[in-house]
Amino acid sequence: MESLTLNTDKMKKTSLILIFVCALFQNSFSQNVDDALRYSQVFYSGTARFMSMGGAFTALGGDLSSIGLNPAGTGVFRSFEFSITPQLFYNNTSAVFNNSRATDFRYTTNLNQAGFVANLISSGNETGLVNLNFAYSFNRSNNFNENITIKGISNNSSMADDFASQANGSYKNDLTGAAWAANQTWLIDTLSGSSKQYGTVFSQYGDNTSSTYGQNIRRIIINDGYTGQHSISIGANYSNMYFFGATFDISTLNYTGHFEHLESDDNNVIYDFKNFTYTDHLNATGTGYSLNLGTIIKPVDFLRIGLAFHSPVVYRVNESYYDNITSNFDIAVDGVDRYEASNPSMRYDYTLTTPMRVLAGVALQIKKSAIISVDYEYVDYRKSKFSNASDNYPYTAENQGIQDILKSSSNVRVGGEYRINNIYFRGGYSYYGKAFNPSEVNNNLDYNVFSFGIGMRQQNFYCDLAYSALSSTSKYFMYNDPSLQPATITTSRNAFVITMGFKF
Repeated sequence: MESLTLNTDKMKKTSLILIFVCALFQNSFSQNVDDALRYSQVFYSGTARFMSMGGAFTALGGDLSSIGLNPAGTGVFRSFEFSITPQLFYNNTSAVFNNSRATDFRYTTNLNQAGFVANLISSGNETGLVNLNFAYSFNRSNNFNENITIKGISNNSSMADDFASQANGSYKNDLTGAAWAANQTWLIDTLSGSSKQYGTVFSQYGDNTSSTYGQNIRRIIINDGYTGQHSISIGANYSNMYFFGATFDISTLNYTGHFEHLESDDNNVIYDFKNFTYTDHLNATGTGYSLNLGTIIKPVDFLRIGLAFHSPVVYRVNESYYDNITSNFDIAVDGVDRYEASNPSMRYDYTLTTPMRVLAGVALQIKKSAIISVDYEYVDYRKSKFSNASDNYPYTAENQGIQDILKSSSNVRVGGEYRINNIYFRGGYSYYGKAFNPSEVNNNLDYNVFSFGIGMRQQNFYCDLAYSALSSTSKYFMYNDPSLQPATITTSRNAFVITMGFKF
């Protein structure tokens, strides 16, 4: 998902503890909490029918994407079926910072779903074991692709103030990460008469007791990647009344978070400062494993009740990170007015365990003309946990931050389908609830998804189209400073999908 937090210096993990405390003081949250939430949230996606009905399939089954929700849906199939779903994804963002608005967008195409189901046992009876099925489906569960631009004039702070705050209390030779790079590029330097306290170029390194600001700020954020699930499922149909199933999920994540932060003195109001650019780049890949169990009960022909349990996903994540700073000044010293400093790329591994999930659903079938389905899902994001770092780092502060900052959440999905002959009209709505405690700056962050679609079904072939739009509004701190106001980012994720399916 989009980066919602201030990005911190990850060159030394021990520095995250201090930054985490500062973030709490600002009513914000640490980058590690952001990582945990990004990989724990699931925005269910899949076939066009599944998406157009809001993903409300816990009690329905009979769709290859539904086995990612409730494995018992595997038992609903009566024949071999194969489907594939390409997707066109369009993300549009609008950011407001200090009364300045900037918009950006991103187009991508991808494979949203592919899978099949086959009969292992087909008794031909209507009582007892009717059939036992095996299914595989890949479903994209989150899409991180987005471009965000934030720009405006800052009259009371700079990212250089954050660098100076990180450096305070350390000798120059002991500086690490972004604070070291800022010192090497003359954005910060020690105050006169001190070897451990730092000022910025905006205060002439402390010689100007009231700092001069008014610089233009522009941050360009480019996020890429996704999380997806490879679901391997077994499902049984007993007497066309009870359906049971189990799914083994192999989850994959691939995320790249990149931003460039530029501050420039376009109006020449700051002495001997032209501009600086800070670049931050994070790449994460990982594989996780989990087990899902579920049942669907059909007490009468028109009613289905579904219940599913998703175990935590245990990811092993590999990360690489680098950052660098370039700066330009009005006055050259020894013929040099441009400086650059880069920190070496860092790599490390850790384990992330996501929360378990409990799902319940009810579906009503109105003769052969219509279906109405409702899902409820409970997930407690406080149960996310980091562990087993490659350098034996304990993640004590980060895990405590997860418990203090996040909370449990409820998700609701509603979908409907209406049939006229072999044409199907569909619509849906999904609500993904708030994950942050009331004291946090993003305490009102939730997600609303509206969707609709149409499909055509023949005896051995079907083709479905769907459109879904996810919207959210979040607060984003570009750096850590008490006087900084967050940017407000409004995001719209639009997905166009087409599913082609075959039955044999």
